[in-house]
Amino acid sequence: MEKKPLVYFLCTGNSCRSQIADGFLKALGGEQYEVQSAGLEAHGLNPRAVQIMKEAGVDISSHTSNTIDPELLNRADYVITLCGHADEHCPAISNKNVMKWHWGFEDPAKATGTEEEIVAKFREVRDSIKRRIEQFVKEGK
Repeated sequence: MEKKPLVYFLCTGNSCRSQIADGFLKALGGEQYEVQSAGLEAHGLNPRAVQIMKEAGVDISSHTSNTIDPELLNRADYVITLCGHADEHCPAISNKNVMKWHWGFEDPAKATGTEEEIVAKFREVRDSIKRRIEQFVKEGK
């Protein structure tokens, strides 16, 4: 069986953006890619991320918040950071063939206002990440 390329999504806390990207790529391209996500730290899975992904038809409720695994990092074919902090502080990657990209998205967990406004920001970020994942699955970049 042919090895699927490993896509490793990284964020600061592995609670929102990287989890959303992980869920969408598994749903839209899971037959093409092995998908993992992690953070510089593990902040736990954000309940609002679970809620807005469920609205989009993707269940991430069983996901766990993980810290970066050096073995996975160096085995990855694609390392994609979703926040500036993770991009700047990503550990060194010894695999010289890795494609390292930064897809910057606002942190919905920092949204303020009413619950309705906060959830609207989560949906906006979710939809932006989904569009980027769809492009990646279609074009491989």
